[in-house]
Amino acid sequence: MFRKNRLIHLFAFCLTMLLTGTTLCAQDNGKTALMSDRIPADRMRQYADQAVAWEQEYLRIDSTNPPGNEMRAAVFFKKILDAEGIENRVFEYAPGRADLWARIPHTSETARRPFVLLNHMDVVTSDPTHWKVPPFSAQVVDGAIYGRGAQDMKSEGLAHLMVMVMLQREKVALDRDVILLAVSDEEADGTGTDWFIAHQRDLLGNAEFMINEGGENILRPDGRLKYVGVDVGEKSPLWLHVVAHGQPGHGSRPNGDSAPDRLVRALQRILAYKTPLRVLPVVEEFLKTIASDEPPVRAEEFRDLRRSLNNEKFRREIEADPDLNYLFRDTIALTMLGGSGQTNVIPSEAWANLDVRLLPGGNPGQFLATIRRVVDDPHVTVEPQTADFREANYSPTDTALYKAFRQVTAHYFPGAPVAPLLTSGYDENQRYRPLGIYAYGFNPYTATQEENDTEHGNDERIRVEEVRRGFRVMFDVVTRVAAKGE
Repeated sequence: MFRKNRLIHLFAFCLTMLLTGTTLCAQDNGKTALMSDRIPADRMRQYADQAVAWEQEYLRIDSTNPPGNEMRAAVFFKKILDAEGIENRVFEYAPGRADLWARIPHTSETARRPFVLLNHMDVVTSDPTHWKVPPFSAQVVDGAIYGRGAQDMKSEGLAHLMVMVMLQREKVALDRDVILLAVSDEEADGTGTDWFIAHQRDLLGNAEFMINEGGENILRPDGRLKYVGVDVGEKSPLWLHVVAHGQPGHGSRPNGDSAPDRLVRALQRILAYKTPLRVLPVVEEFLKTIASDEPPVRAEEFRDLRRSLNNEKFRREIEADPDLNYLFRDTIALTMLGGSGQTNVIPSEAWANLDVRLLPGGNPGQFLATIRRVVDDPHVTVEPQTADFREANYSPTDTALYKAFRQVTAHYFPGAPVAPLLTSGYDENQRYRPLGIYAYGFNPYTATQEENDTEHGNDERIRVEEVRRGFRVMFDVVTRVAAKGE
């Protein structure tokens, strides 16, 4: 009788919570209760309206790099943060170039290590003649907001700003500081991040977690999300300058000892060289995660990579697929060539630049020595373009933040697994991980392939519906890790 009455009371309690919009019983249905569920629906609509308005205002700020002029964007952030009563500082480290730092402090008696939301305020160049609307107009066309930076990465910066505002307005109890860091010059030399680490490192307060750009959530043609891609690691660039020396002369009298001929032979050897295949744990986990969505044969190959790579056919398929090849090896791309300034002059020097990307753990000295042996010509030199090499690194997938990605995205994108990404490019996560920070690229927005391809391209845009939802996804991830009792 006691048990029966208890079940009746439990049912009545859950029913009451359901009717009043409370989510305390969500766990009984196998779902994770999220912090944003506690915010009344009308207030969430107001936040969504505000996100769209601020998104458009932010996209209208021209922070094209070069020259950057990111101070304009920093002033935009500061104006809002000041109005909300959120502690913030702007650092103009060069004329017109600035970093912005803001913090909402923990409210607990003892604190865990801080959580950083990192974004960059600069955007790449754009040619208005190839756009439907001006790149800094933030016009809405067919349900999407057009603007340079909509995909990279002003929309994510806007989501970070919205998180700070919501934490402040909703008076969320935190057991770790939440820090917003907006930097300059990511699209060029990274001077904003370098300056901040060199001069204001203490403001990061021994941070434990960081969310930055690099996540990827591409929708299928049928509108389903294949996976939530979280950037856990990036390859590191080792740009090489190859110079061939040879006998100069008149173009009407070719000779086999010319610099251009030597350069061509050297490049042929380099491009024919196949770098060794390596299987990183992050790549194994990624391919196992997406295997269930592949055809049966490919799925089995992805589930047992080390065995599959003993199969010559599978290796050839990997090498022929640019979306897979870079995951398994250091890559070499020929990107620039130079020689004579006149067609009828054989120069004494000819040169080429190579874009080399090394896997995490790769040794640049050993790679350079290998390429020199491959060239095997005393008249051809191979040198790094810069002595500043950052060894590639990555973050693990067993942290509290990565767990939060899984829990929150399961609510918003049911059926889409979280997959760890090793990106072929480079981002500033690489600069922060050596400080002891677990840094990840996470994007709270989804995009069609066409929308994703507008990054750095023409007609860059983001759907209004994504702006209205994305900040909420980010808020729930952050509070899952930073809120007291979560």
